[in-house]
Amino acid sequence: MNTYSENPTNAPCHEISGSLVVKVIQPKSRDLGEFSVRRVLPASGKRMVGPWLFFDHMGPVTFAAGKGVNVRPHPHIHLATVTYLFEGEMLHRDSLGNEQVIIPGDINLMVAGRGIVHSERERPEVREREHSLHALQLWLALPEELQQVPPAFYHYPSAHIPSVEVDGVPVRVMMGSAYGHTSPVKTFADTLYIEAHLQAYQRLHLPETQERGLYIASGSVQVAGQTIQQHEMGILTPGSDVEVVAHAPSRIALVGGEKMTTRYLEWNFASTDKAFIEQAKADWRAGKFPKVPGDEEEFIPLPE
Repeated sequence: MNTYSENPTNAPCHEISGSLVVKVIQPKSRDLGEFSVRRVLPASGKRMVGPWLFFDHMGPVTFAAGKGVNVRPHPHIHLATVTYLFEGEMLHRDSLGNEQVIIPGDINLMVAGRGIVHSERERPEVREREHSLHALQLWLALPEELQQVPPAFYHYPSAHIPSVEVDGVPVRVMMGSAYGHTSPVKTFADTLYIEAHLQAYQRLHLPETQERGLYIASGSVQVAGQTIQQHEMGILTPGSDVEVVAHAPSRIALVGGEKMTTRYLEWNFASTDKAFIEQAKADWRAGKFPKVPGDEEEFIPLPE
């Protein structure tokens, strides 16, 4: 779900002095009609974490038969979307002609570059029965010199994502390198994304990178005496050795990477230059973006 017909709204956060956790972000709920999401990034005082400029957590939610995710075609420029499911299924289609079912554990990477259009729906056989969905939706900023690359699509099945046990904690290295493993998922800058499942009182030393955000999808953890609750993101001190201790069974996601210049972000468009965003808005309004094969009839209008 990488469009909601609205400009992203900043999540609130508060700063903590003298701690390994320098900020804690509380997500802002966004009502999307048949469901809502927790929007973590961008946040007030923290627009990005490394190259990550958008972070939504959806669900878990159970849809009645006939209801569910039905995101019409919409455009993106100068970013890459990352879709990851904990539970459920989604159907991706894009203007390059790709059609891909996404299931839990897979990583779906769509590179918008100079422009792409996609839709996110569900197969009829899924939608016609009661079903559940639980997912993360993230956006990566492309480095300035790569913003205008041709659009592309990459799909990585769950079995291709490295899994490792660290001090008894199961960890998946989703993007980048950690714990001696490197993910096959394509990156464009120094990028880190891992997930881990900790049982109560288990500990995990987190890999280092220039910027890091620790998101608690479920449970709660402590970092150097600072508690990070379920659905909060803790922004960690750069260059520090950080150990996480779980208060309860917890699923965590660590995202980060190299610090990048702040991007302008409007609707589904991100760029280092507002002129590109204005041109993309005009092109979408004028119908100049390509259609999505198999999903040509509907689209999301540009919010006015």
